[in-house]
Amino acid sequence: MTSKIKVDNINKVSDDSNIIKKCGTTTTIGSGASNPIVVDGSAVTLGRCGGTVALASGATQTGFGRTGTVDWQTTPKTATFTAVSGEGYFANTSGGAFTVNLPAGSAGAIVSVADYTRTFQTNALTVSPNGSEKIGGVNADANLTTEGQSVTFVYVDATEGWINVQDSTSAVLGFQGIIATGGTITTSGSCKIHTFTGPGTFTVCSVAGCAAYNEISYIVVAGGGGGGDGGTTESAGGAGAGGFREDKSPVTPYTASPLDGAGAITVTATGFPIVVGAGGGPSSSSPSGGNGTSTAGSNSIFSTITSAGGGSGISGGASAARTPANSGGSGGGGNGRAHPSGSCGNTPPVSPAQGKNGGNGAPGGPGAYSGAGGGGATAVGGNGGGPLPYGQGGAGGAGATTSINGSPTAFAGGGGGGARCNAPAPNAGAGGAGGGGRGGVGSGSVEAVTNGTANTGGGAGGSGGPNTNGGAGGSGIVIIRYKAN
Repeated sequence: MTSKIKVDNINKVSDDSNIIKKCGTTTTIGSGASNPIVVDGSAVTLGRCGGTVALASGATQTGFGRTGTVDWQTTPKTATFTAVSGEGYFANTSGGAFTVNLPAGSAGAIVSVADYTRTFQTNALTVSPNGSEKIGGVNADANLTTEGQSVTFVYVDATEGWINVQDSTSAVLGFQGIIATGGTITTSGSCKIHTFTGPGTFTVCSVAGCAAYNEISYIVVAGGGGGGDGGTTESAGGAGAGGFREDKSPVTPYTASPLDGAGAITVTATGFPIVVGAGGGPSSSSPSGGNGTSTAGSNSIFSTITSAGGGSGISGGASAARTPANSGGSGGGGNGRAHPSGSCGNTPPVSPAQGKNGGNGAPGGPGAYSGAGGGGATAVGGNGGGPLPYGQGGAGGAGATTSINGSPTAFAGGGGGGARCNAPAPNAGAGGAGGGGRGGVGSGSVEAVTNGTANTGGGAGGSGGPNTNGGAGGSGIVIIRYKAN
C-alpha cells in the first residue's frame, strides 16, 4: 500500500530565489527582489513592479510584438545611417540632406524619425527601403520635406512594405514624386534635374501621388545664330542668342530668371520628345570680303514650348545687296555700313519675351565702321561706333541667369560685333554673359572672333576685317526640374 503526503510549500532555505509557493490557484516561483513568475489562473506575470525582464544571451522571442511605440535615441543623427527596428531618431539636417536606411522588414517592425532642427524643408531627409522592399507599396525612396515633421513607419507585409502610420504634419506616402528617365540626371536638394544637351526623350514612368508635384520646372534654350564675316573696310555684326524660355513650378525651390512665366507644364506618364537646337553656321569670307551668309540657330522644343533660334549677324561691307541680319529668338547685330540696323528679337512673339533686338552698327564717318552686338535674352545688343578713332564693336546683349540646374548659370548671351582695327586698344565687342562669342578685329588683329559657347544658346561674334570668317553659334539646351517627393 502506497502512502501519500500532501505538501503545500517546499522551501529551499539557503536560496529563497528557488522557492515555489502555491496558494489556491496562484503559484509563485521566486521571492524577494528577484524576478518572479506568477501564474494566477490564465494570467502569467513575468517580473515584479520596478523589475526588469531580459532574454538570456542567444535567446529569441516570438509572439510578444511591440505596443506601437519606439525607444527614442536622444543623440541626433547628422549623417546617413541604418535604423534599428523599435527605435526612434532625431534627424539634424541643418548641415545638409542625408538618408535613413530602413532595416530589413519583418511584420510589426517599427521605426520613427523626427525633424530635430526644423530643416527638412531646406534639406530633405530621405528614407530608403531595404533592397527590393517597399514604402507605401512602391519600391522607392520617401523624402521628408516638411519643417518639423515627425513620422512613424511600420512594416506590414511584402505587398505594401513599410506604411506610415503617424505623421505630425502631413500625409507622407512611400513615394510622392515623379519617376522619369532621359538626359543626364542630377539632384539638387529635394529635386531631380534632367539635362538634355542633344535630342532625347523625357520619359515619365509614373506620376506623383500628389497632383501638384506633377507640374515641372524647365528652361528651353535654342541654338545661337552665326556671326557675319568681315568686309574690306567695314565690320560684321554679332549674332543673336537663341530664344530663352523658362517656367518655375511652385513646388521646386530655386531662383528663376526674370523671364520666368513661359507657361506651366503638367506631365503625365508618357514620353516627351526633346529637340535641342544647333548653333547657326558662320559666314565665310571671299577674297573681296563680306560676301558670305551666316545662318540662324535652330529651334529647341519641349512639349508645348518652342524657343526660336537666334538671328545671324550681317556680314560687313558696303554693298546694299547684303542680306540683313536675321530675326529670331534674339536679333542679330547690324554691320558697319550698308545694313547698320539690327534685327528683331522675340520672333515669333511670346510672353515673356524670349529675347531682345540686335544693336545697330555704325553707318559711317571717320573710322566708325564697327559692327553691332547681337541681342541677348535680357538685353539688346550694343551699338557699334564709339569714341575710338577706328570705332568700337558693340557688346552682345546679356543673357538670363537661373539656378534651375542647382547653381546660378547664365544662358543665351548675344555675340559681340566686329571692329575694323585694333588701335589704339582692343576694341572688338565683348560677348554677352551667357555664352556669347567675342567679335573679331580686322587687319593686324590680336583678337580673333570666337564662337558661341556650346549648350548655352550663345550668339557668335562677328568678324572685323577682310578675309576673316564669323563665329559659329552655340548649341541650345533643355533642362527639366521636379520635386522628388
